[in-house]
Amino acid sequence: MAQLQLSQVGMRFGGLLALEDLNLTVPPGGLYGLIGPNGAGKTTVFNLISGFLRPTCGSIRLDGTELVGLPPHRITGLGVARTFQNIRLFGELTVLDNVLVGRHLRGRAFWWEAVLGLPRSRREAREQEGRARELLAAVGLAEAAGEPAGKLPYGHQRRLEIARALATEPRLLLLDEPAAGLNPQETRELMAFLEDIRRHFGLTMLIIEHNLTLVMGLCDHLTVLDHGLTIAQGPPAVVQRDPAVIRAYLGKR
Repeated sequence: MAQLQLSQVGMRFGGLLALEDLNLTVPPGGLYGLIGPNGAGKTTVFNLISGFLRPTCGSIRLDGTELVGLPPHRITGLGVARTFQNIRLFGELTVLDNVLVGRHLRGRAFWWEAVLGLPRSRREAREQEGRARELLAAVGLAEAAGEPAGKLPYGHQRRLEIARALATEPRLLLLDEPAAGLNPQETRELMAFLEDIRRHFGLTMLIIEHNLTLVMGLCDHLTVLDHGLTIAQGPPAVVQRDPAVIRAYLGKR
């Protein structure tokens, strides 16, 4: 059974066609890539899966559950987490507190229990902090727990954003250009890091990325979009030789 299934998904903004007839099947544990030139519709796909947008037509299912029409917090609760192309951390909060924001969804105590300092609330707060520190250790940021998130080096901010996404306990992790702004050495480290967290957390991943070195070396399968249309799908070694993909990236000549 597919972990993620998109069937004939389309999206229009007024008269503008952003996405047409997208079919995508991602199996459990898969690491799939979504690539294409700027304006191809890649981030629109993420916004549709995560509930920020509702498709004009089509179906989006996670483990057989229809996601279309659900609000983002419900979709996150079902096991979908994402990062963003532009890092969206709470810069003035500590590294630890940024991860705790992600843990909020899994809390069970009521707000008034926290106000009154009741035992269940205090116990849950300790458990949440312990889990957040485990996640920071898993991404190599344990020693930075008390630092302001905005003071971290750029590459570490990327890792922190992933840790915050992991804090929601996802089954499917959507990564929007995780290598953006990274140098070649940082990109190689990111590739190894993503493989590690996929195995450690048993995740299914869908990645948008312009860095072809990363997607060709990391992904099991690629879907290529151009102006909202799917122009190629398959293993990276096959996709990179597809004439339509070459034209989309390099032009007809």
